[in-house]
Amino acid sequence: MPVDMKETIAQAAKALVEGKGARKLTVKDIVEECHITRQAFYYHFEDIPALFRWMIEQDTRRNMAKIQAMEDSEARLRYLFVMAINALPYVKRGMASNYRDEIERFLSQYLQRLFERVCDEEGLYQDCTRLEADLILRYHSQAILGILRNWTETDTKHLDQIVHVIFRLVTEGISPHGGNETNTA
Repeated sequence: MPVDMKETIAQAAKALVEGKGARKLTVKDIVEECHITRQAFYYHFEDIPALFRWMIEQDTRRNMAKIQAMEDSEARLRYLFVMAINALPYVKRGMASNYRDEIERFLSQYLQRLFERVCDEEGLYQDCTRLEADLILRYHSQAILGILRNWTETDTKHLDQIVHVIFRLVTEGISPHGGNETNTA
């Protein structure tokens, strides 16, 4: 059975970030961890940020198939949150490394592309100009990243309520002048 070298390299990087808490992940560390040459690493990846990008893209592909199988849009959003909550410990370790800016940029771009895809599939924001829709999607993706960045155990206990409020914000808006059915106090 052939070895998927990209996956081997990704697993080595993940083990270094997780297990050793590597703050300064290097190609040297990765090649030593998976017993390959530097040339083998660079054959598969341009640099470490490209490796992170590939890892996020692989997770995205695996999870998008699951999300697309769900018919309920709010359930899709909930699955996205569960996926993100489960990934938080790894992301936080990665954010503590010397690749914080790249990881944050990848996650932001990933989330915005995901929102764009869902909005296209659901026919949301059709009455908006492309500029307005892009701004709205950027706003929502950054808001969700901010929520996840400061996620707490209490938030996890109230996951369904949080997802419902965010779903309503994205799909129908919530007026600041009452009339809301949602009370999260």
